[in-house]
Amino acid sequence: MKILIVNPNTTAGMTAKIGEAARSVASPGTEIVAVNPESGPVSIEGHYDEAFSVPGLLEEMARGKAEGVDAAVVACFDDPGLGACRELMDVPVVGICEAAMHAAAMTAGSFSVVTTLRRSIPVIEHLAHRYGMERHCRRVRAAQVPVLALEDPASDAAQRVLAEIRRALDEDGAEAVLLGCAGMADLARRYTAEVGAPVIDGVAAATKFAEALAGLGIATSKVGGYASPRPKPYAGVFAPMAPGGGLARAAE
Repeated sequence: MKILIVNPNTTAGMTAKIGEAARSVASPGTEIVAVNPESGPVSIEGHYDEAFSVPGLLEEMARGKAEGVDAAVVACFDDPGLGACRELMDVPVVGICEAAMHAAAMTAGSFSVVTTLRRSIPVIEHLAHRYGMERHCRRVRAAQVPVLALEDPASDAAQRVLAEIRRALDEDGAEAVLLGCAGMADLARRYTAEVGAPVIDGVAAATKFAEALAGLGIATSKVGGYASPRPKPYAGVFAPMAPGGGLARAAE
């Protein structure tokens, strides 16, 4: 089985970390292909960054489809472009926020999310409602660390995230905590051991869900909302990405 993990930002160091987290939970015989686009934002911190991450994300998905991957993961906690990826792909595509919330709901009575910056809070709150998880989600918190600080060993980002996890458990009544950024993927096991409660990394959770769905032979439905895009021309710089155009041919 081959699972494609796409980090929608362009920071290769984060992609390597994400790939390691996925491989640490993948079953023997499952190949993890972790990639990031060549073009786009170096980190995704808000709606504007998210919008410009999606074209590169779709290009990587198209390459994965052409290579015959069995499932795919969108490795950003905002789950950017998830619906578009599902329209493009026939195989299961899992978002890491979606996966983390479902994993928490199956193992704890409630959860809080600890993300990077305050500007990410409304996005994650919206996703909790979209996934029907508002009943379980106690609060979305921000450790007030930029995403790229998680890549800097000299920063205090990991300590600040841990402090916010402790507050979530003490103040929110949360029974589990979700790490609200793919750049935190390497910290989940350490934090779980330190706080004595489940600290869930969405990359690992999404990898296992993707593996399970592919193993069950469940494909993305092409009836209704995730039907393949209708062929039509696109204008300007997006002309090569038009349905039926170069991107679609690359996916064939």
